[in-house]
Amino acid sequence: MNNLCNDLFDRFHEIHSDLIKAVDGLPDAALDWTPGKDTNSINVLVVHLTGAEKFWIGAVALGEATDRNRDEEFRVRNLTADELKQRLLATDEYAREALSRFKPEDLETIRTSPHSEKKFTVGWCLFHALEHSALHLGHIQVTRQLWEQKPG
Repeated sequence: MNNLCNDLFDRFHEIHSDLIKAVDGLPDAALDWTPGKDTNSINVLVVHLTGAEKFWIGAVALGEATDRNRDEEFRVRNLTADELKQRLLATDEYAREALSRFKPEDLETIRTSPHSEKKFTVGWCLFHALEHSALHLGHIQVTRQLWEQKPG
């Protein structure tokens, strides 16, 4: 893997590790709980961010076929912490393998999103996937803090 993609993977790996820590030890009820109106549960956020990573890295940047149903990601319920951890570990392994296929010169290559027909550079897709996962890591960490502070 080239240095840039190795650095990218290190950041994805750190985010995935932090996500695993954020769900570790939570009861099932906490994983489906939402802190308020128009917020998402930890289950939804993990399923959505792993789906989005695979979409931006695989479907758009690598041009792989996708059967992603983004709307379904926001309706998921009743997953356990162990199921979320397994999903995160699988996404981590996918990111490692997928990023190993890129060369620095690929970053300027233009790709078309299979969902919107919009055009993006491969570099934009990879960095967007990273920033999106980091954003939702923060949401998950705050949701856990609010769960742990709620009365009862």
